[in-house]
Amino acid sequence: MDIRGLRYFTEVVRRQSFTRAAEALYVTQPTISKMVRQLEDELGMPLLIREGKSFRLTDAGRVTYERGQDVLMAMQRLNNELSDLTALERGELVVGVPPMIGATFFAPVVSAFHARYPRVELKLMEDGATAVENAVRSGQLEIGVAVLPVDEEVFDHFGFVSDRLCLVAPAGSRWKGLASIKLTDIADEPLILYPEDFTLSHRVADAYRRDGLKMKVAERSGHWDFIVALVAARLGVALLPERITRRIDRSLFDFVPLNDAELVWNLGLIWRRDTYLSHATRAWIDITREMLAPDDDEHAHTGD
Repeated sequence: MDIRGLRYFTEVVRRQSFTRAAEALYVTQPTISKMVRQLEDELGMPLLIREGKSFRLTDAGRVTYERGQDVLMAMQRLNNELSDLTALERGELVVGVPPMIGATFFAPVVSAFHARYPRVELKLMEDGATAVENAVRSGQLEIGVAVLPVDEEVFDHFGFVSDRLCLVAPAGSRWKGLASIKLTDIADEPLILYPEDFTLSHRVADAYRRDGLKMKVAERSGHWDFIVALVAARLGVALLPERITRRIDRSLFDFVPLNDAELVWNLGLIWRRDTYLSHATRAWIDITREMLAPDDDEHAHTGD
């Protein structure tokens, strides 16, 4: 069995899209379709039932997807252990990072990693925190950044930031000068929010429901700079982590902390408890601890 075909098939199922799978794997959509057809031919049965632009799994497809993840995880472990034989003289490390936090936190970590291990190819895979968590859970990634808390029976983690959310509104807004706000204070305002599959998006929506409020979303983006541009265009207001707001021109916007203990941006580096970690991954964890260790030790859970 061609392992690439199995990898392409599982990615198509995981992302529920040939197009998104092709983008994630850096290949063309016809290549994905061809490899899936070849896998079906090799197995002698259809795996997907195409229905226009969508598809559903056959019984054989469900079994192949479930067992295929085990095969891919085993292959990843084999590659990791063989790579370790070179003691970080060469190899590859892929880290899942939500797009909103990459430059904000990890530029110094990337720089330090390259300086110490110049022969290890480092790739940052940008995706929402939920997708990163799922990829680490399934073994497609060894390590990534997620919004805490996560399932501690599955993951070990190292927390490196705990940040409250802040209202971002055009300068001169009716909230200017307030010490804090609650969700009820912005209940009638359209929101510029993160994509629906982002963990923080789910938590904001849950908080609105908790308070009996109806959330009105004007636009969505996974990039904080575009969110801010949409606020500047007066399409709505945004709720961004305080650390992100420090990167924004304070003369153009009003920033007011959100007084909600349940809506806190807790970020952590996560990895599976029950799996082998390559030397490159362990080195990344060590450097992240050095560069991003919080001042308050109670925010960190190392799971060693």
